This record gives sequence, C-alpha cells and structure tokens, in this order.
Amino acid sequence: MKIFTVGSKSFVTSFQLAGVPGIISESPQKALDDIRKLTDDSDVGLVLVSDDITESINDELTALRAEKSTLVFALPATGSEKSEVDYRVMLKKILGV
Repeated sequence: MKIFTVGSKSFVTSFQLAGVPGIISESPQKALDDIRKLTDDSDVGLVLVSDDITESINDELTALRAEKSTLVFALPATGSEKSEVDYRVMLKKILGV
C-alpha cells in the first residue's frame, strides 16, 4: 500500500523529505479531484491532506470516505491553529446514521 499527500507546496514538500510522494494542490476543488484520482488507485491505502484545504470540501470528503476503502486523513497545515475534530459526527456521516 502507498501513502500520498495532497496540499500546499510546503505541506507536500515536508512529507517528500521523508520519502512520501505528494501532489501540490492550491485550490480545494483541484485537491478534491486529485484525492478522487488517488482513491481510485487500488495501490493507494492512505491519503494525507492539509486541513486548510479540507475545510471547504469536508462534506465531499466525507462522502468519498464512505464509498472508498482508501483512508483520507486531514492533518494540520504548516502554521495552522489547533482545532477540535468530532470523530463521532464524522463517523455517523460516513455510516449514514
């Protein structure tokens, strides 16, 4: 299984230094398209996305998580503030409960 990152240049570059490939996406819509392509690849098991991009496409990502087996996980972007994530709400959306 492969791991990919999607996000700003600094986010992707920091993971590339650790050997994780990535796609630089400056807009949320381009990031969503890139994430969809990655989740269609059966070799990709995890997609790490910078949270500054996921804010406006959160509902679309939740729907994508529900239909694909690839894990899509948002990580804090460089310089972003700490935020709380309600994983129960996210899980309920994914499961359709």
